[in-house]
Parts: sequence; C-alpha cells; structure tokens
Amino acid sequence: MLRPPYSKYDRLFVYHLDTIDIPEISDPDFIGTWHEDNNGIIFFHTNKDEFMAALCKAHHCTIVYQADLSYEDWDAGQAITPFTVGTLTVGPVWDGEGADIVLDPSVVFGSGFHPTTRTCLQMVNKYTTTPELQIKSMLDLGTGTGLLAIGAAKQGTMVQACDNNPLACKVARANAIRNQVESHITVSEIDLRTETPKTQGIDLVVANIHPELLQQLFSTPSFWQGNLYIFSGFMTSMEPELLAHLDTRSVKFLERTRTGKWCVWVVAPETSAFLSG
Repeated sequence: MLRPPYSKYDRLFVYHLDTIDIPEISDPDFIGTWHEDNNGIIFFHTNKDEFMAALCKAHHCTIVYQADLSYEDWDAGQAITPFTVGTLTVGPVWDGEGADIVLDPSVVFGSGFHPTTRTCLQMVNKYTTTPELQIKSMLDLGTGTGLLAIGAAKQGTMVQACDNNPLACKVARANAIRNQVESHITVSEIDLRTETPKTQGIDLVVANIHPELLQQLFSTPSFWQGNLYIFSGFMTSMEPELLAHLDTRSVKFLERTRTGKWCVWVVAPETSAFLSG
C-alpha cells in the first residue's frame, strides 16, 4: 500500500521467496507481501537487493525469482486513471479528486481496468440501485482492492468481503476507510479451496474469481442459498466447462454480458425470493 513519502506507484521491485514465513517489514519503500502457495512475494518501490540478501540470510530462505518492472506493466500495460461505470466514478488516490470511489489499487487484483472487474462493478451498481430488489446484503468473493464491495456499500448495502490474499484484505480494509464505508464492509481472509462461504440470507453474491474455483462452488449445493449471483473471471471459451458444473434446472440466467472475450453471468436459483411472483 502507499505510505509517505510515496503518493503513487512508478516502478515495482518484486522478490519471490521459497517461503511464506516472512517477518513483518518496516521500511519506507515497502509496498506489501503476497502469499502464493508456498512462496512469499515481496514488493518494494525501489531496488532492495542488499536488504533482501540480509533478510534471506537471517531467515534461511532463498530468492527464487526477482523482477524490476513498471507499474503499468504489472497491471497488464494499463495506466490507472479515473473512469465511470453507471452512476459511479472511480479514481486512484493520485488522480481521484471528485470521484465517488477513490482507490489505492496497490499490487492486488481489482483496480477496475480488467474487463471482468469493471463489468462486475457495472452489474453490482445496476442491481444495488434497482429499487424493487432492495438489496441489503452482499458477499464479495475475491474482493481484491475492495472496489466491488465499496460500490455496493455506497448504496447502503452491508457487505462481507473475502480474499485469500492477506495483502488484498489489508488493501480492501484501507480502501473502505478511505471511502468512509468501513461500517458497511467486513473483510475476512478465506481460502475458497478449503472453505465454502455461507450464502444463506445473502441478497447478492459476487464472485470474480478463477474458473476452477467457480466450478467447485457451482457443484456445492450449500453455495446456492443466496438470492442473486454475479459471476466473472472467465472467457467465452471457458463457458461450456463451467456450464457442465452448473445445474441449469435449478438456476435461471438473468443476464449474460460480454466485454471483449470476458464474460459476466447474472443468475438466480429457482428458490430465490427475487423470482417469486
């Protein structure tokens, strides 16, 4: 995350270690740490070869890969600038004056520039502002920066936001505070590979996550206790395999939207209160 003296991201110096047992780092150039399987990935604003060599020696670990890249390259070649979706304007902290949502995108997923995130935000905004639905609760799976959760919270929705990346959880909490919706958002660290989230009584479930995780959730009966679901994170070529894991006899498609090759589904179980009458 951004800390003084930094007000934006320029270059990223990335160190992949062969361990996730990494101590807390107190350094003005430190951005954050990912945990990915058995690897720890540490991000800095500047070159930290000497610092990392000393850290590895002290903690008996090894740098297996390192990189120096621009922030735009990290975000798939996109410069992070303000944009508008539906009734919401979104801007990064360094260019967010007047925006409805101001984000520190850090180095986690969900800045709003990937088609899946932006189209999901469009759908979240559409359904949370539909008066007849009165969506009061939302579960955001794979929250990343917290953008989708904040978009819903801006409409008064109470949101449970989840991610398995500890840095994403920290970033999402900080962004909720920055946007003054922390009273509407609870952020939890959850690994969907081993834990099925509770959806009973939830008005809207949003999952912008890896297709393999979607397949797992689709095949879990207890996952289908919510009222409305928004799914993304997959391309058109992946739809047949996802549909094979979806019981289309008990789920109704409300929308299928595509941005380029990326898809978003909006579906509701036949038991949904939104389908009654």
